[in-house]
Amino acid sequence: MIDHCSGWVHPGPLPHRTGPQPISPGEIPMSNIDELKNTGLKATLPRLKILEIFQAGKQRHMTAEDVFRVLLEDRSDIGLATVYRVLTQFEQAGLLNRSNFESGKAVYEINEGQHHDHLVCLDCGKVEEFYDAEIEKRQHAVAEAKGFAIADHSLSMYANCTKENCPNRGGVPIRHHHS
Repeated sequence: MIDHCSGWVHPGPLPHRTGPQPISPGEIPMSNIDELKNTGLKATLPRLKILEIFQAGKQRHMTAEDVFRVLLEDRSDIGLATVYRVLTQFEQAGLLNRSNFESGKAVYEINEGQHHDHLVCLDCGKVEEFYDAEIEKRQHAVAEAKGFAIADHSLSMYANCTKENCPNRGGVPIRHHHS
């Protein structure tokens, strides 16, 4: 997993590559190739590798930079501009959902077709997903009372973790905010 708080240091230089990376026949699951084809996208190596990163599930919410770091760690010769382009294509094809949290950076996650909201830690940026039927009902009631019918929405709540031994805070004391 990538630590957003401490930064990241590349383990060393990338090997020199002169052509396309070879893929062993069993390396990429056929389901990934089919999934890309079903969305109208060609199954290129960058697309397959990026889709595989999201499906591996080691980190659910990732920025383009997070994806790029994983590719570097894997010694993949895929540039950051390509990562941005593929993420945009995946979002447009409905494979990924994009959110913009407090950092201002786009954060992507696999689109599993189920609506959920987000709770974002102000200390470390950790994102927790949740679904609450009461919140959903209340949002629809508010929209209806104002003469609207919700077509889509997103809810992101920003908070500080209150767990004394939060592993994501790294020993930093709890900050108490008073409103």
